[in-house]
Amino acid sequence: MSGHRITITDTGEEFPCADSQSVLDGMVRLGRRGIPAGCRGGGCGVCKIEVLEGTFTPEVMSRAHVSEDDLRQGRVLACRIRPEGDLCIRVIGKMTRAWGLPGR
Repeated sequence: MSGHRITITDTGEEFPCADSQSVLDGMVRLGRRGIPAGCRGGGCGVCKIEVLEGTFTPEVMSRAHVSEDDLRQGRVLACRIRPEGDLCIRVIGKMTRAWGLPGR
């Protein structure tokens, strides 16, 4: 698959991501790990990252997880951005519960 190269500085993991998909979808689609995945709709904040290099197109994000200052500083939700070129990112979000398991 061609696309933009996404590099996760925390792990050194790299994966391609088309500009038509979110950064989180690009990673999950390839079966890669590195960015925690939660609801995948911008509501949980689990996939919060900081874009260290590169440009992206943001979609609507919950202000409960991403403030205007966060957005200006490149701290965004991986499920709600699409790359415009290669990105270098750092994971901020942490998995706080096991998704998809009842009672957790």
